[in-house]
This record gives sequence, C-alpha cells and structure tokens, in this order.
Amino acid sequence: MARPAPLSGFPEWLPEGRTVETHVLDVLTSTFELYGYAGIETRAVEPLESLLSKGETSKEVYLLRRLQADPDEAAAASDQLGLHFDLTVPFARYVAEHAGRLTFPFKRYQVQKVWRGERPQDGRFREFTQADIDVVAPDALPAHYEVEVPVVMAAAFERLRAVGVPPVRISVNNRRVAQGFYEGLGIADVDGTLRVIDKLDKIGADGVLRALQEEVGADERQARACLELASISGSDASVADAVTALGVRAPLLEQGLEELVRLLESAHAQVPGVVVADLKIARGLDYYTGSVYETTLLGHESLGSICSGGRYDSLVSDGSHTYPGVGMSVGVSRLVSRLLREDLVRASRSVPTAVLVAVVDEGTRAASDAIAARLRARGIPTEVAPTAAKFGKQIRHADRRGIPYVWFPGEDGDGEVKDIRSGDQAPADADTWQPPAQDLRPQVLPTG
Repeated sequence: MARPAPLSGFPEWLPEGRTVETHVLDVLTSTFELYGYAGIETRAVEPLESLLSKGETSKEVYLLRRLQADPDEAAAASDQLGLHFDLTVPFARYVAEHAGRLTFPFKRYQVQKVWRGERPQDGRFREFTQADIDVVAPDALPAHYEVEVPVVMAAAFERLRAVGVPPVRISVNNRRVAQGFYEGLGIADVDGTLRVIDKLDKIGADGVLRALQEEVGADERQARACLELASISGSDASVADAVTALGVRAPLLEQGLEELVRLLESAHAQVPGVVVADLKIARGLDYYTGSVYETTLLGHESLGSICSGGRYDSLVSDGSHTYPGVGMSVGVSRLVSRLLREDLVRASRSVPTAVLVAVVDEGTRAASDAIAARLRARGIPTEVAPTAAKFGKQIRHADRRGIPYVWFPGEDGDGEVKDIRSGDQAPADADTWQPPAQDLRPQVLPTG
C-alpha cells in the first residue's frame, strides 16, 4: 500500500505536540473557570443562511452535503448547512435558543474545532481548534466586561509563560472611533472602509490607499486621513489627543474615544503593559460594534494575531430581546504550531506512562499485571513490558518511550524500582511507592 499523502491545512500533532496542546488548553480553560466562565459545546453545523451573513470569512464556509444527494435538487440557502467558521456565530444561536434557561450575564467558554476554506500557510489551517470566552446579557451589557475579557486572556497567557510561551501584547481599538471618524470625513461605506483598513498589514499603506479609493469610493484626502488614524497607537489618554488633533468631529467618535481610554486605564490597573491601543485594528467581521482586540506573541509578530475578538451589540436576538456581548477567541492550533515549529516548548516524554513493569518470563506475566494494577489503582500511569526480553532490552524500551521508571517484580509480589535516568534502584511496595510529582504525568517545559 502506498504511503498516504498528507492533506495540507489539517494539523495532526505527534504525541509530544498533543501533550503541548493539551497543556495549553488546560491552562486556558482553568483560567476561564477562575473568572467564572462555564463550558459549553455547540453543534458543528449552522444554517448556511446564518453563516453567509457574518462578514468576509463567510466566503470560506464548507458546505455539509450528503454524498448521494441529488444534484438536481439543490436546496435553498435557508435549507443548507455549513460547518461553522468560528464559535461566535453558533454561540449567538445557542443564546437565542436557550435564553429562557440561562442566567445572565451569561459567561461561557467553548473549545472546539472550526473549519475555513482558506489557503493553508504558516499558522493558518482549514481545520483548527479555537478556545473562546464571551459574556452576553439581555438588552444592555456593562462596559466593564470589555475590560474583563482581555484581562482574562492576559492572565491565561501570563500563566503560559511558565512553560516557555512568549509574552503577548493585546492591541485594542474601538469600532465607534473608526466609524465616527469615517462618518465625520463623509465616507458613506463605513463597513467597506473597515475591511480595507483591516488589510493594512497585508497590503501596506499604498495598497490600502488605492483600495479605499477604488473599492470604497473615498477621495485621496479621505483615504489619507483614514491612514493617519490607523497610524495612531499608545497606552493611555494621549491616543485620544492624537485623534482629536486630526480635526475630525463626530458624536460617535467622541463616545468611542471615551470608551477606549476607559478600557486602557482599567486594563493597565490589572495587567500593566499588556493592553495597548492600535487604531489600525479593525477586525473584518461585520458584527463588531465596540471594542475590538488582536493579540500577538512578542518576537513572533509575523504570525499575526493569535487571539482576537470584540464587542457586538446586535448579533444575538430571540425576537423579544437583543443580547449584546463581548468575547475573544484564541487560535489554539495557530499558537501550538508556532510553539512546536520554533521549538519554544517541549514535553518531558511522549507517553503518559510513568512506570514500566518488567516481565521476568511469560509464565509470570500475571504477577507483573497484578503489580501494574496496584499502581494504577493509586493513579500512577503504568504499562507492562510487551515481551519478556532481557531486562536490558526492557529498560531500553522504556528509555525510547521516555518512561522514567522500570519496576522489577520480586518473588514476594513487590520488587525493586529503577530510575533509569539516574540508575538509582531500591526496593519498593506497589501499595505505597510514589514517583515524584514532576514524574507522575508528562510535563510541558521551556526548551531554553
């Protein structure tokens, strides 16, 4: 049989990489729970009609279609299903569907696969894992949640630094700033302008200048003013002063600047130096209405944002109430791919096993199984050697798999345990012996 060809854009980690991914997810979810976020899971598909209404990413939706479906009976878009391309759209539907049984403000986290039909490249996949947090409430959502969400993410990434994940910067903007500024300039197509500005890092200032004029209909003066706004950054109220100095006035702009400054000051008090304003952050999805966020790994800015999101006021509705919300999403697969590719972190071993119980000969395998059962009963991950080879071969088998201890059964039912890294060996009782905490489970460690 020929070796199967890999499919690009569908990451499959080796066991060591999966250990790293699991640790990242454990840190994220445990941090989310520390702040009161409850875990949920939604279905993988949503009506295509819903997915197609949520901005540019909707163009990359994978359709769900039965193999034997009659091609002459193409269903209407309202009847078709697509795989979700993010977790915010299904969450919006989930809230609207279950609002009568939820307690608000509803704070949820969600870790699932999502699918996008985009060209695979560094950090971009067709199938990948996201980890989201969102807060929603009926009719009104207090602005302090726009601070809490990036603070929670900052706390999670700070905990990940212990295993070698680089520090992060969370860049923020406010869509009201951009919208008010564009309206003050007289630009009619605000959403189109936001989408063009969101491509600034990809196509550069000259490309944005051309696109604003050719695609949005802005004149050169308006386009250059948009670029000036996008060039402003900072970590305090000086950002608002810089915007005001551009000479554009609009009530929505003033509201957005007040909200942005309040976010910067509140976040600085909790996670100093992590949250900064960057007015080129726009986010391409149409549903954002207030604060927007993008997170980069310091020293790995070329990877792009690994965690993004924002405030949305009208995405969720059940007919009688609108549920404004705010959230952020970690691109877990994107983050893990960089950690592994750049050898920033490592797993201490490739298997969960802490102890390999040796087999003297096949006639005594039952005795080895009994010792393994006693160790497992006390929560110690244990295997029994696959063959009754010479002890030296059994030790080498454990070493190749990264198993730190080998147990040699004795005639009395216990025996001796050997740390194959140091060579230390001592008598042990399977009902009381315990490996050091750092050896009980695989550890994720910085490589440096």
